[in-house]
Amino acid sequence: MAEQNNNTSELTMEDAYKYLKVTKNPDGSLTRSPQVPNVPSNPEVDPNSPNKLVSLSKDIPLNPTTNTFIRLYRPVSPPPSNVKLPLIIYFHGGGFMLLSVSSIIFHESCNVMSSQFPAVIASVEYRLAPENRLPAAYDDAVDAMKWARDQAVNGGEPWLKEFVDFSKVFLMGSSSGGNIVYHAGLRALDMDLDPIKIVGLIMNQPFFGGVKRTESQLKFVHDKIVPLHVNDLMWSLALPEGANHDHEYCNPLIKEAELKEKIKRLPRCLIRGYAGDPLVDGQKSFAKMVESHGVHVTPQFLETGHHAVEIFDPKSAQDLYDSIKDFVKSICDENVGKSAM
Repeated sequence: MAEQNNNTSELTMEDAYKYLKVTKNPDGSLTRSPQVPNVPSNPEVDPNSPNKLVSLSKDIPLNPTTNTFIRLYRPVSPPPSNVKLPLIIYFHGGGFMLLSVSSIIFHESCNVMSSQFPAVIASVEYRLAPENRLPAAYDDAVDAMKWARDQAVNGGEPWLKEFVDFSKVFLMGSSSGGNIVYHAGLRALDMDLDPIKIVGLIMNQPFFGGVKRTESQLKFVHDKIVPLHVNDLMWSLALPEGANHDHEYCNPLIKEAELKEKIKRLPRCLIRGYAGDPLVDGQKSFAKMVESHGVHVTPQFLETGHHAVEIFDPKSAQDLYDSIKDFVKSICDENVGKSAM
């Protein structure tokens, strides 16, 4: 990968590997030392457990060839049978190279969101880089959307058959997951997904970049979560071999002119960021670009916080959940109004 010519950090890629506690193997794969524990799904309530579940979860194979799966969540106490829930297809963060749907931080987040919204959440175990460079994660997102479509047609999964309104499907992701949401949303426009309908994209602190450093990147070179050298390592491992940060997977503005007819067909978008995030300037530019093509964008850029703040601060997490709940509810209520006309 081409090195950035305006890297003001003295830290190296080797430092980044140490920071992330990963080791590069001779074959190009990684040995990862998990910093976040994995937890199993909870398919049923255990009356003897001291922990009170708010959502149930279970793992469902997605694509046996790629060894992907979905961890599905639904509220322990769903609404009456005549009230159907939205389906949220969720993509976790981790710079495309770390973590899993089983990581406790994402598992517990999906538990809470499924209960509070309420919604059925399909958290996608997509393939990680560098063993599977982009667009592998986008391909897995396509598999997830096709899976939802097939469920709507065939009704094989009882939780979806019983609880889901397939006309209210959202794509949601944080950080690299937010990046996946955008690219999956574009791909969905070329797919026959009938009878499901993707009505909203939720991008929390989406992971984008570009060859030119932004002011926020330079300001937060030594950020505690995504310092510049770590940001560069993640992209060097995720992008196709030889690509730089102006590849379309990293920089969504590069192909704006070419994709403008497609971009304007995107559904409503919630794009959220925080002032202390090195990525925030890129996120703001992305939000303005999407909105400039007539897409209904709800931009939420807070003057506090940092990248992945919701993982560390329960109040920030609840604020995020409340914002997403309001966004989902507004679209679902709007669709009900349209169907009644």
